[in-house]
Amino acid sequence: MFRGSSFHTIDGKGRIIVPARFRDQIKGSGQNALMVSQMDRCLVCYTFDEWNKIENKILCLAEKSPSMRRFRRVFIGGAHECICDKQDRILIPPALRQYAQLEKDIVIVGVLDHLEIWSRDNWEQENLALEKDIQEEDVRNEIARLGL
Repeated sequence: MFRGSSFHTIDGKGRIIVPARFRDQIKGSGQNALMVSQMDRCLVCYTFDEWNKIENKILCLAEKSPSMRRFRRVFIGGAHECICDKQDRILIPPALRQYAQLEKDIVIVGVLDHLEIWSRDNWEQENLALEKDIQEEDVRNEIARLGL
C-alpha cells in the first residue's frame, strides 16, 4: 500500500524521482513502471496489477452513457506507461505535465492502491478544499463512520 506524501521537484525534462518507500511497492509488483493518467487536476499512478483491475472494471461496465464513454476515452486514452530509469526516475509525458500543471514543485501522495502527483499549488488548494468540506455535516458524518 502507498501511504504518506513527499515534496519534490520535477526537472526540466519532466522527470520525477520516485521516493524509495514507493519504489519498493512498485518493484514488489514485479514491474519497474507505472501506468499514469489524469484526474482531479493531478496525475494518478498505478502499478500494472492495479491498472489491469481498473481496465477490467471499465470493460465490464454495462453503462454506456455518453459521460462514461467520455471518461473511458480520456482516462484510458490519456494513460501512459512510465518506466523507472536507472536513477529511479519516471518521465512524465508533456500532455500529462500540462494537465496537472507540473512545473517545478510537486507533491507525491500515497493513496493506498495508487500514487498521485500534484503540483504544489494544486495540492495546497486541495487541502483548503478539504478544510471547507469538513465544515459540512454530511462530510463529518462520513468521516465519523470510519471511526475517526
